[in-house]
Amino acid sequence: MKHILVIGASGVLGYAAARYFLDQGYRVTAFVRDANKVSELAALGAIVKEGDITRPATYGNIFNGVDVVITAVHSLMGKGSNNSEKVDLIGHKNLIDAALASGKPHFIYTSATLAGPDNRLDFSRYKYEVEQYLSQSGLSYTILRPAAFMEWHAYRLLGKNIIEKGKTMILGKGDTPMNFIAVKDVVMAIDHIISASDYRNTIINLAGPGNYSRNEVADLFGTATGKPYKTGHIPVGLVKMLGTLLKPFHPGLARVMRLTVLSEGKDASMVARDTIQQFGLQPTSLKEFIYQVLHK
Repeated sequence: MKHILVIGASGVLGYAAARYFLDQGYRVTAFVRDANKVSELAALGAIVKEGDITRPATYGNIFNGVDVVITAVHSLMGKGSNNSEKVDLIGHKNLIDAALASGKPHFIYTSATLAGPDNRLDFSRYKYEVEQYLSQSGLSYTILRPAAFMEWHAYRLLGKNIIEKGKTMILGKGDTPMNFIAVKDVVMAIDHIISASDYRNTIINLAGPGNYSRNEVADLFGTATGKPYKTGHIPVGLVKMLGTLLKPFHPGLARVMRLTVLSEGKDASMVARDTIQQFGLQPTSLKEFIYQVLHK
């Protein structure tokens, strides 16, 4: 049975992946900054290693005997010693170098749909630079470009407040279409990638089955609760100003504001051929996800 190393196993994707592969009988090592956050994984048999991807000296022997590496860590909101450049760019290059020197496991890198050399957002440029670094490293690799996670971008940022407070606030007009995917579907795609050689040394887009604006997401959550709800909007001009004011104090939050400004009016839809149906799997719809949230 393969030995899988999950980098960032305390996050939404990392935890789901580690838990799934433990349930499937794989040997799993969870690399995290705080072991207390993955105590449940440890109880299920995961090997937990504490460290920081920005400090290679903390890696220890995490790559020894590993067949597959899954990176599921990012720092879009990070600041200080955990800012985006240190984590999303330098830290990931460090990981690739260490993996290359340790036996060349298959390296699955979680990138982003907006990754590109000319993107005005530094986070997206870092993602693209790491894609290039990995593809030229000599490692066997798969680069994933997943849509926005339902767990974060649909639930945490919009639906949670509607469920708990009956209202939510949307940055900008909220009418630009974008795609959402359930994390469990990303994990299932990774399972297929690990099991077949067809997905080696390539970039794979991963989309959910539908495109929705944030206004539509909020309405879906509100309607599903069966209770009155309200949505408010922060004008994009104010978002831009807030991003500028916040940058010296919280560059991560300022980056999110800038992302909102840059994406305003730009269709971020993804096409059906990029859903996990390409692996012969049925993707989770947003309505199904909302039902699961409300009935868990």
